[in-house]
Amino acid sequence: MSEAPAAPRTASADRVPRKDIGLLLRPPRPRAGWRLLPARVGAMCAVELQKLRHDRTELYTRAVQPALWLLIFGQTFTRIKAIPTEGIPYIDYLAPGIIAQSAMFIAIFYGIQIIWERDAGILNKLLVTPTPRSALITGKAFAAGVKSLIQAIVVVVIAAILGVALTWNPLKLLGVAAAVILGSAFFSCLSMTIAGIVLSRDRLMGFGQAITMPLFFGSNALYPVSVMPGWLQAVSKVNPLSYQVDALRGLLLGTHAHLAADFGVLLVAAALGIAAASSLLGRLAR
Repeated sequence: MSEAPAAPRTASADRVPRKDIGLLLRPPRPRAGWRLLPARVGAMCAVELQKLRHDRTELYTRAVQPALWLLIFGQTFTRIKAIPTEGIPYIDYLAPGIIAQSAMFIAIFYGIQIIWERDAGILNKLLVTPTPRSALITGKAFAAGVKSLIQAIVVVVIAAILGVALTWNPLKLLGVAAAVILGSAFFSCLSMTIAGIVLSRDRLMGFGQAITMPLFFGSNALYPVSVMPGWLQAVSKVNPLSYQVDALRGLLLGTHAHLAADFGVLLVAAALGIAAASSLLGRLAR
């Protein structure tokens, strides 16, 4: 009788190259030092922007209001010629202001989302991670900036269709994007700071509605600072929206602007907003 075939020899696990099981034997090295904060900010920003993939309704509905401002208010006052606009058509003068307004209106109610995350238990889970609170706030702030940038592109397209003479210089358009993101970062942090104080969506809605129109009408978005009464000129000088509009107007239309001062104010305002919102983030989770 023939012998049974020998069973194949089993390979030893020790012969598996060490590099193939390296990740099983040791965890990946966490980022440390200067790489930690940018990585966490980028991760939080990506998480926030993922929400747009599931529901883009907000972007579509938000485009209605700036379109009406340009179509009705802009074209009507262009024909009336009642507001001095340094020799440019009023609709051209108005377009950068409407870009800033639409970006602010998106960002100023961003605190409602963080209160919803508190109520859903998401915020507590984020706070127990090693991610610094400043990274959480900065990620949310710049996600609001990216959303506002998408809205700004919609307004620019509408303005171009209406014949507004905008620049298409790539460097200036990058400056426009930076101004929109910095301004939105400040206003979203302002909203999250108010959320950390009032702790309620209903109260935040009331505060948001109470400050948006004064911020808008107390800026140079609709008319030059020179035609304002003295007390409103003082308000305009401390209003970050005025500096954002001035930067957008100078970049898009080529009018005289103080770009260094404008971007300096926006950077300082965004940094102070991040610091204030980060300091109150723990109060939301209590």
